[in-house]
Amino acid sequence: MTLSTPRIDELKQHVGHTVTVRGWVTHLRSSGKIAFVVMRDGTGQIQGVLVKTQIEPAVWERFAALTIETSVAMTGEVHTEERSPGGLEMAVTGLEILGESALDYPIQPKEHGIDFLLDNRHFWLRSPRQRAIARVRNEVEQAIHDFFYARGFLRVDTPILTAAIGERAGLFSTEYFDEGNAYLAQTGQLYGEAAAAAFGRIYTFGPTFRAEKSKTRRHLTEFWMIEPEVAWNDSDDNMRLQEDFVSYLVRRALDRCAADLQILERDTAPLERVTPPFVRLDYGDAISLLKRKGSTTVWGDDLGAEDESLIVEEYDKPVFVMNYPREAKAFYMKENPADPRTVLCDDLLAPEGYGEIIGGSQREDDYERLLARIRAEKLPEDAYGWYLDLRRYGTFVHSGFGLGLERTVAWICGLPHLREAVAFPRLMNRLRP
Repeated sequence: MTLSTPRIDELKQHVGHTVTVRGWVTHLRSSGKIAFVVMRDGTGQIQGVLVKTQIEPAVWERFAALTIETSVAMTGEVHTEERSPGGLEMAVTGLEILGESALDYPIQPKEHGIDFLLDNRHFWLRSPRQRAIARVRNEVEQAIHDFFYARGFLRVDTPILTAAIGERAGLFSTEYFDEGNAYLAQTGQLYGEAAAAAFGRIYTFGPTFRAEKSKTRRHLTEFWMIEPEVAWNDSDDNMRLQEDFVSYLVRRALDRCAADLQILERDTAPLERVTPPFVRLDYGDAISLLKRKGSTTVWGDDLGAEDESLIVEEYDKPVFVMNYPREAKAFYMKENPADPRTVLCDDLLAPEGYGEIIGGSQREDDYERLLARIRAEKLPEDAYGWYLDLRRYGTFVHSGFGLGLERTVAWICGLPHLREAVAFPRLMNRLRP
């Protein structure tokens, strides 16, 4: 008879039946007569119990050969046991070693330095904390797609290699055949604007790159961005979409990742408060607030991480800082008709000191103004000819934003550094593994 081989999260359907489960050993314990094996398979954990007098000698010998991370196939009857991981246990009658694990497995139950753990990131991923983070990230990613799909957005995949850049600094460049320099994309936004003119409402979701020599806890050189672009949305519409979007992502994580957030010891009370509407704070008012708190930041400066932390101290939910000076922001942002010194933009600051998770703006839809900004920034006009064409042939009011996935996951999980929010982080001093 062929035995069923369910995954661990399916074992509740097999209580009272004999099955085979495959996975990796996480814990071993033996009294000499009774032995315990805890294994994981990616969906959960199960404890197997081996009674020496009730199994074949060869099975007991195989147990004695087990080490941490050995991959095994464990066969036995499933029964309930509240004291065991997952509330189930297996009375083991068969054990097969599928892949041996050397005795010197690097990750041990002791303190390891962060550099050691990053050097061994391919093993660190197997730890309970890292698996919990990965599950939250996975749920957030699925929630992103569900949010936009339900609202009629089309996903558009945009180039990673491009001649047109979105920001003034932080570029990775490479020679591109006879075409000169190509740049790793800092954003999919410019192409998203073209797609919005075809489909009305779109979003892009992909890796982006910034060659910033920054070692802060909030920076990676490679990260994932979600960038919707919506025809006919002005800056106010844009912020309403952002607060609905962020609230939806947080709610999904709270509803579907409660066990993982508990593993991470995340205080979820602040997340429960993330509901629309969010606070809206004009840039000038933000500068006044910072001045009262002793900051030396003056009107015209971009806001740094310390400034953002001081601002969110005043509030218990995310905060929009709106209408920055145009010199502090990118060339494509719409001039503010109420104050031409500024642009119609917003940064969304997460509470608890996590800083900016979204940057958004209404886009400049006037051809002459956009051309003037490109020239003022000394950007290559030929590389932006197609982008200017969008204003020559049926220009339209439109807005969009970019949400940094790793920053959002770090905030939801309560992580101290972005490097834990992605499987294999890329930092300015780290390219391996």
